[in-house]
Amino acid sequence: MKRSFLIIITFILIFPTLTVYASSSDRADQDSEKAGEVAAKDEIVYVNLHANGELSDIYVVNYLQIAETGMISDFGPYSVLKNLTDLSELQFDGSEVILEATSDSFYYQGNIEQDIAIPWDISIEYFLEGNKIEADDLVGQDGFVEIELDIKANEKAEKAFFENYMLQISFVLHEEHFKNIQAADATIAHAGKNKQVSFTVMPENEATYTVRADADSFEMDGIEVAAIPASMSIDLPDTGAMTDDINTLSKAISELHGGVGSLRNGAHELADGIVQLGNGSSQFQKGMSEVAGAGGELVHASSSIDKALKEINSALQVPEGNVDISDFTELTVGLEEMAQGLDDVVEGLNQLTEHYTLANQALDEAISSIPASDISEEEIGLLYQSGADVEVVNKLVAQYTAAQTVKGTYEAVQEAFHAVTPALKQSSAGLSEIVTHLRQMAEGLEDSFEDFDVADSLEPLVSGLTELSNQYQLFHQGLTDYTSGVTELSTSYGDLNGGLVEIATGAKQLADGTDDLYDGTAELEEATADMPDQVEEQINELMSEFDKSDFEMISFVSEENNDKINSVQFVMRTESLKADEETTSDEQEEEKLSFWQKLLRLFGLGTNKEN
Repeated sequence: MKRSFLIIITFILIFPTLTVYASSSDRADQDSEKAGEVAAKDEIVYVNLHANGELSDIYVVNYLQIAETGMISDFGPYSVLKNLTDLSELQFDGSEVILEATSDSFYYQGNIEQDIAIPWDISIEYFLEGNKIEADDLVGQDGFVEIELDIKANEKAEKAFFENYMLQISFVLHEEHFKNIQAADATIAHAGKNKQVSFTVMPENEATYTVRADADSFEMDGIEVAAIPASMSIDLPDTGAMTDDINTLSKAISELHGGVGSLRNGAHELADGIVQLGNGSSQFQKGMSEVAGAGGELVHASSSIDKALKEINSALQVPEGNVDISDFTELTVGLEEMAQGLDDVVEGLNQLTEHYTLANQALDEAISSIPASDISEEEIGLLYQSGADVEVVNKLVAQYTAAQTVKGTYEAVQEAFHAVTPALKQSSAGLSEIVTHLRQMAEGLEDSFEDFDVADSLEPLVSGLTELSNQYQLFHQGLTDYTSGVTELSTSYGDLNGGLVEIATGAKQLADGTDDLYDGTAELEEATADMPDQVEEQINELMSEFDKSDFEMISFVSEENNDKINSVQFVMRTESLKADEETTSDEQEEEKLSFWQKLLRLFGLGTNKEN
């Protein structure tokens, strides 16, 4: 009974197959001369890699979009072919695949055993606790693991794929085996109980990536590298808002340059003014020194006059009747000599007045040339924020402060400086009057010697000379005090003049510094004047590097397919690194069963190979 049932089942299974085969044969005979047409072709290249990245084997799944059914030719260096569409045979002569397409699509697989180069050279190294280790030896190990993947162009392969394809590299790490995962430049995402570590390599780029983790009984699925064309057209981003901001920045830099130009002009004006101040101050110092030197001579001459008046007055203090008329002749000569000495003093005072006036005028002009414009703290703060050299800005602020201090101090005391000239002129005029009176006295004495009555005239003369001597002593004391003050002023002003000279030197350096600052902002302005256009141009250039929309697809397996190729994709995968699993006895038995044995077991007609 079992045997009869088996025959019936066998006939039922075989008969439809024979029918389909016959139908196919009839169609083949009918259409053997009919040529079909391919509308487009896609190639998916599967590349199996060893754990270290070396090539293991390649097979290509070909998808043909059929425009017209019939006999089709395709090309590739295959060693084994597999029809994935129907049961028809595929003919192959070493490079050409001939097939019969009976519908609008056809799939077949071609295995490539000959040496063929893929576009990328992939190298993978494994490290345990910093020491290089073979991949197989790493399985089951615990510790700090590093996996380094290096990918670069394969010089032996077609360059078009490397230049136009982007790569997606994926590591799938089981969380039960890996902790503390680190990967620079990677995207790490959860995928169930796993972590997926992904890297992206843009066209024409080579890269090295490292994944680090703490491993517990190391096991890992294969590393997958998918390559797809980066042929999408990249739309440029809207840069309007950004270029508006850059335009604002460019204008601000231009305004900054204009402000630095004004600062530069002001610094030069300040430097010129301070230099003139220094020159005027030096002239004033020289005049003050001359005044101080002349003051000593003036006091010495005045002392001589004072002494002479005292001697004359003393000589006249004699009893009546003992006066020698010849003494009056000597008196006349003494008065004339005294007048001449005072004349010299007057001339010295006049020269002193002239020199002082010129020096004070130079000083006044120099101080006046210092700009009086105020620079606020806010403006100084903006100058610091402008990006200018801080050292130069510090010098600018220091020189500005010093110049304004000098100007303010001078304006506070200039009345005292201006009062010196009138005082000198008044002293000179007073001495000139004394000279005139002395000469009038001498001339009067000389004219009256012949009719001179000693008794009547001596007393008024003695009285007048005594008064003159007393008054001159007061004048001499004032002159001495005055010249001492001038000498002290000259000494003190020497320190002030030295400071002004240093300020003048610093102001010149400051002006030179603003020249450098101005040159720098000029370069900055020039460099940023067309910055918006430069930015947009750079963005266009950057985007064009990744815009591969003009790439014309080519076939990986044969250039004879280029006229119909639509797309080519690569899926590269390394072998998994896992511990060997023991095969169960049932599975071993299953692998030994033939198709008929499995069929009989399905119907309960056999439980082992012997049935």
